[in-house]
This record gives sequence, structure tokens and C-alpha cells, in this order.
Amino acid sequence: MKAKRAARNGTTILSVRVPVKLRKRLEGLAKTTASNRSRLAVEALESYVQEQEEQLARIDQGLRDADAGRVVPHEAVKRYLQSWGSKRKLPPPRCKESRRSNQFRFVAPGHDRRV
Repeated sequence: MKAKRAARNGTTILSVRVPVKLRKRLEGLAKTTASNRSRLAVEALESYVQEQEEQLARIDQGLRDADAGRVVPHEAVKRYLQSWGSKRKLPPPRCKESRRSNQFRFVAPGHDRRV
């Protein structure tokens, strides 16, 4: 990828080699949506970069939680997940308490909620 110097409007030119089939798909999408390839490529890049940054932040938070002892034993999570769809669904398991924190519970990835 080559990046050229920034233009006055805060953008820059980025040259990227893409497979021919991907370029054709992008052109088709641009026609269908009455947009242009450049705008669609920028939207796709923004979305991808945002998703990756959020995922890395969640991984980092998970590692910090584990280092601090805010974890749920595997067997407790397994029992909880196996109860889904049954008549007797179990409540979400609670984290093992550590000296540093207590008031944490298991939540879905990406939802760092303290109870």
C-alpha cells in the first residue's frame, strides 16, 4: 500500500492492489447503490478498522480481568450454556471473587458490565 501526502480536506490517497474479482464486485455494488468505488472502499476500511480495534480492546480487557482474577470456571460456563433451551435454564455463573474485585459476573463478549 502506498499513501500519498494529506490533502487539504483531511484525506489522503491510498493505493491498494485487490483481486480482479473483488474490484468487479465493488464496481457492481457501486452501481447498485448509486455510490462510487472510493466511497464504498472507505466505508469498508472504516468498518474493518473499527471492528479490529474493538476486538483488540475486548481481548486486552479480558486479559486484564483474568490477571486480576475476574474469571468464571470453565465447568460453570459449560453447565450454564448446556442449560440453554432446556426447561430449567440456569442463571449465569458468577466470577470467582478475588482480593482485588468482587461484583463481577459472566457476560457475553463485548459487554463488560459490572453488577
